[in-house]
Amino acid sequence: MDFEKQSYWRDRFAREESFEWLVTSSDLMAILDPLLASLSLGPDARICHLGFGTSDLQNHFRARGFSAITNLDYEPLACERGRALEVTRFGDSRMEFRVADVTQLPADLGAFDLIIDKSTVDAVACGGDDMVLRMGKGVERCLKPGAVWVSLSYSSARFSDERLPFDVEVLHKFPVPKMSPTEPDVFHWCYLLRRRAPGVRLGRAELEGTDRVSGETCGSGFQYERESQTTMERATVS
Repeated sequence: MDFEKQSYWRDRFAREESFEWLVTSSDLMAILDPLLASLSLGPDARICHLGFGTSDLQNHFRARGFSAITNLDYEPLACERGRALEVTRFGDSRMEFRVADVTQLPADLGAFDLIIDKSTVDAVACGGDDMVLRMGKGVERCLKPGAVWVSLSYSSARFSDERLPFDVEVLHKFPVPKMSPTEPDVFHWCYLLRRRAPGVRLGRAELEGTDRVSGETCGSGFQYERESQTTMERATVS
């Protein structure tokens, strides 16, 4: 599947109104709430959600009192879906929904206190390491001093490229539910990225892990996630 191509997402969003990649927004927010408290972000803190698609993550930030939320996606249909989800939840639409390519962030975007993506970096990675680097450099330019980028990925080696201008730590590992006790442990990785101090480089070995999808192509990782979620949905129904 061509996850890095706009045509894929246009076709998908034409028939999809809501979908959460990797983990639910509620589960992700349970990890983010302590971080938000530690950052001492006020209600006017600027938050940017990259590649929001049909996720409702931005609604969880609004429900916590944040008012300056910018949601970016390069497929216009995502903006329609995002506004509809906000109206359904709150009765009105106050957040900014903007068409933009996360590998070419607009110059007038401004700076943010928190930037977050929920597996958008995995889709970008389908275009190769250079595309992830372009995304990373754009994010760095849009971070206020002391601000952070939180990124959710299926890969334990997503940010192992030494060219990326960030210090990277694992904020949390979400275990993927098993269909059988004999299946190996698989995790989804929540990363915390801060602008790297000048002259500091982080080696690949310091970031790589042993989860099953590391080293696979991005398409196979997405397909694994899609099949896993479909299987879980069927199990819940039955």
